Amino acid sequence: MRSLHTYAKLIKFSHTVFALPFALAAVTLAHMEKPLTIPTLFWVVLAMVGARSAAMGFNRLVDVRFDRLNPRTANRPSVTGEISVQAMVGFVAGSSLVFLVSAAMLGPLCLKLALPCLAVLFGYSYTKRFTAASHMYLGAAIGLAPLGAWIAVTGSLDARILLLSAALMTYIAGFDILYACQDVDFDRSIGLYSLPSRWGIPRALRFSEALHATTVVCLLGLGLAFQRGRIFYLFLCVIAGLLVLEHWLVRPHRLNHIPIAFFHVNSLVSILLLAAVWLDVLWPT
Repeated sequence: MRSLHTYAKLIKFSHTVFALPFALAAVTLAHMEKPLTIPTLFWVVLAMVGARSAAMGFNRLVDVRFDRLNPRTANRPSVTGEISVQAMVGFVAGSSLVFLVSAAMLGPLCLKLALPCLAVLFGYSYTKRFTAASHMYLGAAIGLAPLGAWIAVTGSLDARILLLSAALMTYIAGFDILYACQDVDFDRSIGLYSLPSRWGIPRALRFSEALHATTVVCLLGLGLAFQRGRIFYLFLCVIAGLLVLEHWLVRPHRLNHIPIAFFHVNSLVSILLLAAVWLDVLWPT
């Protein structure tokens, strides 16, 4: 159990709450097109966990020299020696295998897309070395989750689900910019790229606000595209309010509120989005 806790700490397993609800929302919408089976749901969730674990483990592996120098990340298991390099390589390989097997169980198309998906996820770990657009890349990579979940259930692509992927992309990129505000001085000193270190915190925060406004617009478009009812739009109003609260909490002179905004507010946004879709499908109005 101690070892399991250490690996969960390594990949911040609790942060799965940010993207998994979006994928499950896509599964719920796909269920209206093609009835969902329990095995499909199981393999979708396992694929999500495998892909995220592999990506996070790979990130910790290639970033260990930076994490060792950053006071904020110096206590990560990959830095302290709680998990060896060999163990991290094994963890990434094992998680990747879980993802590939899950994709195979979801059908030939999912299996064909699995390796390119892993390549995109792994690629994020290098983006901060050369571009301040790393936040957008991260959002785009994680934004594949609803698209993959839809394909897993229906076996085909529907352009409407891209609105949910776009919502997740802008949502992730927006709060990743907020998170990066904590490392402005370190990033500048070590030569890493981020919008806060490149543009300054005030401008980066305004860009984050624009991204989260786009999130709300995308979710509104999703509701219209799938002809959702009043329950969905009621929850959407709450989600919009939470995003406004997040940006009220995090100001250039209030960066100490970033942990609250990052985990507590954002986890509520994801959970409420899933509840909005699920309840609206369950009780259509």
